[in-house]
Amino acid sequence: MQLDKFTDYALRILITLAVRTPARIPTSQIALLYNLSEHHLSKVATQLVAEGFAISERGRNGGLTLGRSADLISIGDVVRAMKRNDPVVECFGTNKSCLILNACGLRGPLAQAQEAFFATLDSYTLEDVAQPRSALATLLEV
Repeated sequence: MQLDKFTDYALRILITLAVRTPARIPTSQIALLYNLSEHHLSKVATQLVAEGFAISERGRNGGLTLGRSADLISIGDVVRAMKRNDPVVECFGTNKSCLILNACGLRGPLAQAQEAFFATLDSYTLEDVAQPRSALATLLEV
């Protein structure tokens, strides 16, 4: 499986929040850290807030914080939430027009591979992936 940019950016935001917790960090600051579009990152942040992974506060001292403790945020849950409408192959989604769909032997192995992918991600929390905290803190200018 390949993560799209939206999911990649969501994970980067969450790692940044985990490393810099309990500080509130503006999306604009995260965009600068990673040299990403603030507009695009705002869309990602909005989805993270909607899914409960982050909390957004407006105002002069506003910004993002984690929606719950990093040890309670499963990487698998984050990826599932961000890739909700992005099937591994077309026939797992709504497009059922493939000529060999009814006789295809590839669907089973691909479904198993997808489940193995998520099972692996489910075994890690945000706390786990943000563990090299001192190295990450240096890179994230903490």
